[in-house]
Amino acid sequence: MAQPSSQPILSPRFCFSTGTVRDFLRLSRSSIDDSITQNLNALVTPARAGFDPSSTSERSRAPASRQVDPQACANFQDKVLYPSWQARTEVLNYCALVAVSPDPDDPERTLREIEHQKDSQRVVNERLDPYSGRFFPREARTEMLASLIRQERGVESIVRHRTWSLVKERCGDSADTWEDAMSNWKQRQTPRSSANLGGEDCKDWENI
Repeated sequence: MAQPSSQPILSPRFCFSTGTVRDFLRLSRSSIDDSITQNLNALVTPARAGFDPSSTSERSRAPASRQVDPQACANFQDKVLYPSWQARTEVLNYCALVAVSPDPDDPERTLREIEHQKDSQRVVNERLDPYSGRFFPREARTEMLASLIRQERGVESIVRHRTWSLVKERCGDSADTWEDAMSNWKQRQTPRSSANLGGEDCKDWENI
C-alpha cells in the first residue's frame, strides 16, 4: 500500500519558499492522486483459481475495472488518501494565512519603498513619451504567495474531484463528493467535536 504524505514543518519561511511548497504538493499528488489507479489495483486480491490457459484461445474485450474489496478500500482511504489530502489542506490553509499577515521581515520592502519614492518624483509627459506614465511596482512576496495559493487550490480541487470519481467507481463509496468524504472522515477522527469540525477544513478552505 502507498504511504501517506508526511506533514512538513509549517513556518513562514516554508511558505515563502514557493518552490518548496510546489514540490511538496507535486510529490504528494504524484504518489497518491496521479497514481490512484495503480494504488487501487494494488488492493485487488488475485483470483484464487489462478491462470486459466484456455482464456487465451479467444480474443475478448478487456475486462472492466475490478471492484476493490470494501474493507481494503476503506483502509486505503482512512490511512493513505484522506491523511494525504489533509496534509495538503493544512499547508494551503497555513500559507494562505501567512499571505494575508504582516510581513515585517520582507527583504525587498525597503527596495519597494525606494522604487515608489522614485516613481512619485518622475515627470510624466505622455505626449513626449507615451510610456512615461507606466509604473510596475515590485510585487510583495505575500502577494506572490497569495497568487500561488489561489492557483494551487484550483488544482487541488480538480485533482481531488478526479480521484474521488475513480474511488467511487472502484470502491462503491456512498459519499457523493470528496468534500463529503473528507467531512465524514474528520468526524470519525474527532467524534467529540464532530458537530463543530465536520466539514470545516474541506468546505471552507477557499475562504481564507
